[in-house]
Amino acid sequence: MPAMLSTAESSLSWCLIALIAFALLLVLSSYRRLMQPLIPTLSVSLTDVEAQDSTKSQYTPTGSTSDGKIPCYDPGSMQFLGHMPAMDSAQVKRMVNAAHIAAEDWKHSSFEQRTLLLKAILKYTVEHQQEICRVSSIDSGKTAVDAALGEVMVTCEKIWWLVKHGRRWLKPEYRSAGIMMFYKSARVEYHPVGVVGAIVPWNYPFHNVFNPLSAAVFAGNAIVIKVSEHASWSSLYYGRIITAALASVGAPENLVQIVTGYAEAGNALVTSGVNKLIFVGSTEIGRKVMQAAAQTLTPVVLELGGKDAFIVCDDADLTQAVPVALKGAFFSCGQNCAGAERFFVQEGVYDAFVQQVVDTTARMRQGPAVGGGTVDCGAMCMPGLAEKVGELVDNAVQHGAKVLTGGHVVRHPSGGQFFAPTVLVDVTPDMRIWREEVFGPVFTIVKFQTDADAIALANDCPFGLGSTVFSRSKSRANKIARQLQAGMTSINDFGSTYMCQSLPFGGVKDSGFDRFAGIEGLRGLCVPKAVCQDRFPAWTMMRTDIPPILQYPLSDKSFQFACALVSMFYSPSLLGNLRGLQSLLSALLPGGTPKAAQKQL
Repeated sequence: MPAMLSTAESSLSWCLIALIAFALLLVLSSYRRLMQPLIPTLSVSLTDVEAQDSTKSQYTPTGSTSDGKIPCYDPGSMQFLGHMPAMDSAQVKRMVNAAHIAAEDWKHSSFEQRTLLLKAILKYTVEHQQEICRVSSIDSGKTAVDAALGEVMVTCEKIWWLVKHGRRWLKPEYRSAGIMMFYKSARVEYHPVGVVGAIVPWNYPFHNVFNPLSAAVFAGNAIVIKVSEHASWSSLYYGRIITAALASVGAPENLVQIVTGYAEAGNALVTSGVNKLIFVGSTEIGRKVMQAAAQTLTPVVLELGGKDAFIVCDDADLTQAVPVALKGAFFSCGQNCAGAERFFVQEGVYDAFVQQVVDTTARMRQGPAVGGGTVDCGAMCMPGLAEKVGELVDNAVQHGAKVLTGGHVVRHPSGGQFFAPTVLVDVTPDMRIWREEVFGPVFTIVKFQTDADAIALANDCPFGLGSTVFSRSKSRANKIARQLQAGMTSINDFGSTYMCQSLPFGGVKDSGFDRFAGIEGLRGLCVPKAVCQDRFPAWTMMRTDIPPILQYPLSDKSFQFACALVSMFYSPSLLGNLRGLQSLLSALLPGGTPKAAQKQL
C-alpha cells in the first residue's frame, strides 16, 4: 500500500511540475507579446465604385489611347470604371528622385521597423481579403477563388517568409578566409541597392505590386512600381493601403510609389536612374527593356514568358494528377507566366487522362466574377487576347489537331472578353501553338512513349520557366526533372515552388534570367560587399606585414620567396610543401644566389 501511495504522489508531482512549466511558458509567451510592438491597424475602405457591382456604363475598346488618360474597365462585364493618369517621363523621373531621398532615410531603418511595416500589410490583407479579391477580380477578370489563391494567399506567404526568415539572410555572412589568410576574418555584408524599379503585368494586380514591394522595403530599399495599363484601376485601392501602412510605422511617404501609364512611363522608369530593375512581361518587351537599361548599366531581372511542360507518367495517380492539371491549365483563365500549357501524357494512361480532363472541362462555368453566381473560369484581361488564342487554336486545327471541347471565343451575355476552356489533342511541332505562348485557357495534350521522349518533347521549346512531373516513383520523377530545361520543377504538384517562398523564381532560355523571390531574390536587392579584417587582437601581431624581401626596392630573392610561398601552402603533396618551406628558408637566409628559375625568367 505505501508503494502505491508513493507512485501516486510521484505522478501528482510530475503533473504539478508539468502544470507549472506550462504556466511559465504562458507567462513568457505573454511577456514576449507585450514586449513586441503592437501591429498597426490600417483603416482603408473601398470607394463607392470599388464596392458596387454595376457602374451602369459600358466600355468599348477603341484601340487608341486617350490623351493623358488610361480607360479602365471590367473585362468580365465591360463596365467602365473610370480613368487613371497616363504619366509622362518628367513625372516618372520626379518620382524616382523622390524615391532616392526616401531610400537614403530608409536604409538606416531597423529590421524591427521593416518587420512591423510588413506585419501591418499582412494584417490588413488577411482581415480584408474579400475586398482585395473583389477589386482584383474586377480589374483583371479572374474569379474570386483564383484571386484568393493567386493574389492573397501567395502574398501572405511571401510576407510571412520575409518576417520569419528574411533577416537571417540579410545579416553579414561569414566565409572562409582560406589557408594563407587563416588569421583573417572574412564576411559578406548585404547593403540596400537604393531604389528598385519594377515593371509588372496585369494578370495579378495585387500580388504583382506587393510581391516586389515587400522584398524591396525589407531589404532597405525604396521602390517605384509601374503597373500595366490593362490593370491600373486597382492600384488606387492598393496605393491607399500602402500609404496607410507607411504612415503607420513612420516610414518615408515616397518609399513606395506607383506609376500608371503606357510605354513612355515604362521607358522613363528604366532610364531614370533606378539602381536595379525587375521586369515581368513578354520576351519581346524584355529585350527592349534590357537594351534601354544597358545605356545606364542598370542591372535587370527578367522574368519573361513561359510555356510550362506538365509530364504525366504511366504510374501517376490520376485521381491527383488530373485535378492538379486542370488547375495548372485553367487557373486565372490560363493567364499565368508559369502556366502549364503543354501536357505530355504517357500512352498507358493517355486515354483515361484525356477522358477525365474533357469530362470536367465541358462542365466548367464561365462568366464575370462579380455580380453573378459562382464561376470556374473568368475573363481574358487584355483586349484582343481571346481572338489571339482563337487564332492559335484555329491554326492547330488546320494542321491536324482536334478540339475535344471549347475552342472558340464566347459571346457572353455580359459582353465580357471570354474564350471557352479548351482541350486540344494531336498537336505537333509544326503548329504555332507548339512554340508560341498561349496565355489562355487551352489544355494541350500530347502522347509520349518513353521517359526519354517526354524529356525531348518538353525541352523542344524556346521557353524554360516552370515544369511538372507526376509519377508514383520519386526516383523516376527526379531523374526526369533533372533533365528538364527549366528554372523550376514541381514533382507531383503544380506551382508548389512558388508557394515555397524560400526558393528562387525564374527561368532559362527565352523565359529570362536572374531570380526574384527566395534567398537569391532577397539578396539580389542588395549590394554584396566583401569585407576582410584581422581575426585576432592587435597585440598578437597576427596581421599582414609585407616581408622585407618583398618590400620596394625588391630583393634579388623576392621571386624565389614568392614561388616558395605558393609551393609551401598549395602543393598537393607533403613533399611539395616541405620543398616550398626549404626554398622559403633559403631565400630568407643571408648569402647564396637566387634560384636559376628567376635568372632564366
